[in-house]
Amino acid sequence: MFGLRSDGKKIKKIDPLMRIVPHIMFYRNDAQVMQLQEIDCEAMDNYILDKRRTEGLRLTYMDIAIASFVRVVSLRPKLNRFIVNGRIFKRNNIQISLAVKKKLVDTADETTIKITFDGTESIMEVMEKVHKTVNENKGDITNDTDKIAKFLTKAPNFFIKVMVRFLMWTDKHGMLPKSIIEASPFHTTIFLVNLKSIKMETVYHHIYNFGTTGLFVSMGKETLEPRVINQATKEIGVKKIMKMGIVVDERITDGLYNSLSLREFKKIMENPYILDQKNDNVVLDD
Repeated sequence: MFGLRSDGKKIKKIDPLMRIVPHIMFYRNDAQVMQLQEIDCEAMDNYILDKRRTEGLRLTYMDIAIASFVRVVSLRPKLNRFIVNGRIFKRNNIQISLAVKKKLVDTADETTIKITFDGTESIMEVMEKVHKTVNENKGDITNDTDKIAKFLTKAPNFFIKVMVRFLMWTDKHGMLPKSIIEASPFHTTIFLVNLKSIKMETVYHHIYNFGTTGLFVSMGKETLEPRVINQATKEIGVKKIMKMGIVVDERITDGLYNSLSLREFKKIMENPYILDQKNDNVVLDD
């Protein structure tokens, strides 16, 4: 209440224009900016093959994507801001939510998980956290998110509406219990869906108005596409490209900052050896 929250700290000094923007665009779906990132897969494929041969590791594109986002947010901390009730907050940590099928069949239940990082992690540490959390939530395991959803959906429909609106009201005024914020996949830095795993092309997914998510990222399947492979000779070749649909809440920071941050993300994805070392230069959002 009064600008105090368990998951972030209110930013007091901010550019006047950025301060007024949340009072012009009230909701996240008012402020969605969409960008398509096209990632050249060659460096990632070479990196994954190298790690498998030399270290016996089985990395995936998703491991590299998550590690890249963790690294970018640790260096570009304004991406980790969020807006509630017209106020701008900086988040206490870096969190990434994932949608996970308990089994890879149509009839299997879907759950969500949220993984917390401090920004110093190497890709190996990120991979360990991700794989451990995913494995812990497969099969018949019921996590805190599932428990809250099951509790709400046992009630009549009108009661679900009342309870969800009540939770949104308490969140708006900083009174949502910390236990619910920690369980909620919607209170996170980035929500990531891996459509590549089900052989689907990328989409632009809306940002949820409930919660504090500032970025929604969709990973699509790879495709072979013509590209200029030599700028000097203008030679055309075929490249394997993975497309990612990125939707950003433009109210959290200005367009230039967002653009440079996504450029840095692409740079890391296409040179993943950067992620081998821990990050000792985490930038604080002052």
